[in-house]
Amino acid sequence: MRQFFRTTACVCLSTLLCLQPVAYAQQDLPDIGTTAAGTLTIAQELEYGDAYMRILRSSSPIINDPVMDEYITALGHQLVANANDVKTPFHFHLIRDGSVNAFAFFGGYVVANTGLFLHASNESELASVFAHEISHITQRHLARHMEDQARRTPLTIAALVGSLLLAIASPEAGIAAVNATTAGSMQASINYTRSNEQEADRFGIATLARAGFDPEGMPNFFGHLADQYRYASTPPPMLLSHPLPKSRLTEARDRAGQYPRVNPPVSLDFHLAKARVVARYANIDSDRALDWFNRKLKSATPIMKPTLEYGQALVYLDSGKISQAESILTRLLQSDPYNNFYLDAAADLYIHKKQYDTAISLLKKALERKPGNSVLTINYANVLIEANQNKEAISILQKYTHANPDQPVGWSLLADANGHLANEAEQLAAQAEIFALSANWNKAITNYTRASQIVKLGSLQQARYDARIDQLRLEQQRFAALQ
Repeated sequence: MRQFFRTTACVCLSTLLCLQPVAYAQQDLPDIGTTAAGTLTIAQELEYGDAYMRILRSSSPIINDPVMDEYITALGHQLVANANDVKTPFHFHLIRDGSVNAFAFFGGYVVANTGLFLHASNESELASVFAHEISHITQRHLARHMEDQARRTPLTIAALVGSLLLAIASPEAGIAAVNATTAGSMQASINYTRSNEQEADRFGIATLARAGFDPEGMPNFFGHLADQYRYASTPPPMLLSHPLPKSRLTEARDRAGQYPRVNPPVSLDFHLAKARVVARYANIDSDRALDWFNRKLKSATPIMKPTLEYGQALVYLDSGKISQAESILTRLLQSDPYNNFYLDAAADLYIHKKQYDTAISLLKKALERKPGNSVLTINYANVLIEANQNKEAISILQKYTHANPDQPVGWSLLADANGHLANEAEQLAAQAEIFALSANWNKAITNYTRASQIVKLGSLQQARYDARIDQLRLEQQRFAALQ
């Protein structure tokens, strides 16, 4: 299924949210701990994190692709399950951006650019970036940095957070505000963040090892970046916010060497996800993408060949070459009939061919094996809408959005299905939830107000809309108070 809600503007938060270290001394690091609760509580971090994510959705090209979301969430949670000091739920998101970057912020949010897939050679290398960012969160580095700044300036934590929120919404004003709050304490900030980066590397490598990944993944990824950008006049954003002096690379190699070397099996899901990025999110045309896959196939091992063929199939599918796509996807599904990457592409294929019954049968069978799976559920609902079976789609999507209220794709499909049935009130309500997810509170409230005016006076439906209006107004007030 193709992604929803592509936007064009991109705000780079890493320079604000991923703190800026300088050269590292090689030494054993003491446990710094996770003090910060005295000033900023976990509940406050969750509230700030939710606000950040809403603004990010409105300002950056977040990828709403159920297949990619499923992959990075599974990878992230495998790491979180083996991390220390986990105090918040975790959420993983992708931004469509070819540069190498990732950042973490309040509330357990980790955001990565698609460019990471293009530069990582294997899953352990990609996992090393996620493990590093997870460690920034578990060790509460942003909260601790802000607590430190609050001690050194007359400003409160709320003022510092407000400056960062302002920076996201209006970068020029926000950066000026942050600079003003930190004036006079630059050296202390540098010393503080140096230890943060060392600690994130240390905890990240330990997490990698416990989660079954190769701990060498982190220094190997660092090494690739150092080699590729050694003479670049403009390094990637990740090296601006996470500088990579030789001492840091050396220390990462030393730490990784303290763990038993493991050789995890090749992750087909990683390489399928990488192929999907090349085919759909690398900002290259179909000819260039096909050329990339064709060149890789010439030297591909048998285990890698299907992942590259999958990429070819996506390019053919997206460029309208349906017969070529079908030939590949039929073969891939025969070899692995319950692979979500293949099933998602096959659903798009059968929609193109208007073979809705075939797609429905395929997805129903897969859902029997994996009940409630998000990728299959969203594709199934999408096929039902295309087949003009909107009532059944609505029933499925109501359950899905209840379980996944922060997933825009579910609300978008629900709005479409209700629109096809001329259910204007429910269409407005679903669209309102999309507005709310991007902090567009006024439009969300306006939509629900219009929906309330359409339905029968005094009805249960009107009461539900009015109750949601009250909730949104409270959320709007809390959001405004953060700024």
